[in-house]
Amino acid sequence: MTHSPIKKLLLGITGGIAAYKAAELTRLLVKQGVDVQVVMTKAARHFITPVTLQALSGKRVFTDMWDESIANGMPHIELSRQADAILIAPASADFMAKLVHGGADDLLSTLCLARECPLMVAPAMNRQMWENPATQRNIEQLKQDGVLILGPGSGDQACGEIGMGRMLEPEQLLDMIEAGQQPKLLRNKRVLITAGPTMEAIDPVRAITNLSSGKMGYSIAQAAWEMGAEVVLISGPCAITPPAGVKVIDVVSAENMLNAVMENIKKQDIFISVAAVADYRPAAMSAQKLKKSERMLTLELTPTQDILAKVGSLKNAPFCVGFAAESENLLQYAEKKRKAKKLPLIVANLAAEAMGKDQSTLTLLDDKGAHALPKAAKIESARMLLQHVANMINKS
Repeated sequence: MTHSPIKKLLLGITGGIAAYKAAELTRLLVKQGVDVQVVMTKAARHFITPVTLQALSGKRVFTDMWDESIANGMPHIELSRQADAILIAPASADFMAKLVHGGADDLLSTLCLARECPLMVAPAMNRQMWENPATQRNIEQLKQDGVLILGPGSGDQACGEIGMGRMLEPEQLLDMIEAGQQPKLLRNKRVLITAGPTMEAIDPVRAITNLSSGKMGYSIAQAAWEMGAEVVLISGPCAITPPAGVKVIDVVSAENMLNAVMENIKKQDIFISVAAVADYRPAAMSAQKLKKSERMLTLELTPTQDILAKVGSLKNAPFCVGFAAESENLLQYAEKKRKAKKLPLIVANLAAEAMGKDQSTLTLLDDKGAHALPKAAKIESARMLLQHVANMINKS
């Protein structure tokens, strides 16, 4: 792994209905061997009791700034110094405002101000509160201050409305806690990634597509976000939950994907073309469903535009990374593609070993030759790939 695991986590809970999720989060963290110390605000205790969190964490829950059980009378110092990281989940709009302005009127806000360890917050609030300009300004300031923002997600809310502001689920937060420990090799970089298949319509109910699952592209999007990049993921039809923290643009056809890429490519630092874009599309789509008959059906296909080549030909083009999924002569065909498109880097893999699988075996080809990566889970392969990209960019 490319990070040092968190062994001691201070979990701060603020007031909000999402506080109930902190119980499951605590259970999952303890199950993974993390020493969890819970600190609650006064408002949090209106939604869940310290007894519940004490039973799940196996440790006393702290709530009082003036707790006399701490020998030196400074729990805000003692508790923060013992933690490898602090996670506030849920983090209310009010509490995030405190963090931005250095508020310190209770135990949790004071120990956040006095900390020497990383701070992560998982926002949770009504959609109007989340969308309020004041909250958005506070989020941007927290990011600039080095605070890692985990979420929020979108969905049903306690108020009965639907929208952004839901706290991420405990399982998602676990993944993002791990993500937060990755080295920030792409901090302040903008990365545009394409992923998944495209579908080229034959008639209103039929299409030409391929077997790409989108797993590799989505893994690269997650890994890029982990490394501090601002990520846009343009995705063909996939049955995958998008990575939290990544802007996702859904498309269907090769033409849709090309248009979305060109609309978003400006000011991008890195373009990674992972999508299995159709090389051909039907020359004409039938307006009505084609009826089955005993006769042969002939489809006339016309080439689609090469998205990667078009991006690479732009003036001040971003650093371009291509993918070559082949069924034979892997390195030979991949290197030929790299040179033809004048790419600094191409990623080669065997199609049979890549599409739909949870693991991958990648070979990176650049001007210095071929660099074989070990077989690994796709998220690990994505992290190794982006470490290579970061090294190339930093040396250029």
